Amino acid sequence: MRIAILPVLSILLLGSLPAMAQDRLPEDRLPEIPADSLTDAQEKASADFLAARKTPVFGPFVPLLRSPELMTNASTMGLHLRYRSVLPLRLSEFIILITAREWTQQLEWHIHAPIALKAGLDPAIVAAIQEGRRPDAMGPEETLVYAFSTELHHNKAVSDTTYARSVETFGEQGAIEMAGINGYYTLLAMSMNMARTALPKGATPQLPPLVR
Repeated sequence: MRIAILPVLSILLLGSLPAMAQDRLPEDRLPEIPADSLTDAQEKASADFLAARKTPVFGPFVPLLRSPELMTNASTMGLHLRYRSVLPLRLSEFIILITAREWTQQLEWHIHAPIALKAGLDPAIVAAIQEGRRPDAMGPEETLVYAFSTELHHNKAVSDTTYARSVETFGEQGAIEMAGINGYYTLLAMSMNMARTALPKGATPQLPPLVR
């Protein structure tokens, strides 16, 4: 990544991630809607979300609930990209972390960094992305995913070489799903940054600011 960052303030032991001192954050612009204030469409979308995901509306879907159909469609797309993609989970989570870092989206990182580690992504890769730099050592698949994703974010396109390698490795479906994961989590990051969606109570931001 062609960026410089402020140094990470501390390193936690046992494979946990660097933590930042928590600054006073702005209030949520679009916080959770009280149940008695939901419109009929929002109430139905919330019920459909609970049925599909076995959890109430959370995180990025809280601001999206202001547009119930958008939230429902976004949730459906997310379920496919997270759980039915041809990409292994460690690689799809790698893409999500790259996207969260690009947008300094604290909640996206908070949710997905532990999932990425549990899925088998090297902690050194996670730490490097968190710090805003290219990981020093990646396997062939991680190297390809990193190139594909960073080209999309920085160049707004994917080179012929990277595209050909992506199709050879993951097929055309894998290539379009890599683009889809980058785009989908950019949508969520943009929505949460706009809404100033807060971290869970007691959680500290894990991503230092980027200086470009």
